Amino acid sequence: MTALISDQTGAAVQNAFGALANTVLSNNARTLEDLVKEMLKPMLKTWLDDNLPAMVERLVRAEIERVARGGRR
Repeated sequence: MTALISDQTGAAVQNAFGALANTVLSNNARTLEDLVKEMLKPMLKTWLDDNLPAMVERLVRAEIERVARGGRR
């Protein structure tokens, strides 16, 4: 199968995108980890807002029942 672009063109494109990536990372000093954290924070907040109150209520209720029965862990 014949390649759609030449090796020389492919290398030039790869170098151009590499230079862009280096420039963006050095100017913003942001890593992939930073970007992932930024994206996950609102998702985690939504999940916690939706699930944490019910989880805490269920666990506290279970602990109160355990203590009321005089149980130990």
